Amino acid sequence: MALKMHASLAVHPGDWLKTEMVEAHGLKIGDLADHLGVTRQTVSRLLNQRQDLTADMAIRFEKLFGIDADTLMRMQIRHDLAVARGHADELSVKPLAA
Repeated sequence: MALKMHASLAVHPGDWLKTEMVEAHGLKIGDLADHLGVTRQTVSRLLNQRQDLTADMAIRFEKLFGIDADTLMRMQIRHDLAVARGHADELSVKPLAA
């Protein structure tokens, strides 16, 4: 039987980046977007959890802050699974024929 992680432990990487990196460095959204080479809207959507972290963006944060992109992507996957498990009972799957 697989161990299940409590959903409260699955933090969206945007939320973590916002509190632990962006605010800690006193960066404004526009300045961060400029450093990352993306639009202000892209950064805002990610940090406010309205957009998922992409591999490309994870590498940008890795280059800027030295955070391992793999770790950030695992955070995104854990978050996605926690959200999906929250409505797993609603998913209908047809069993394989015996």
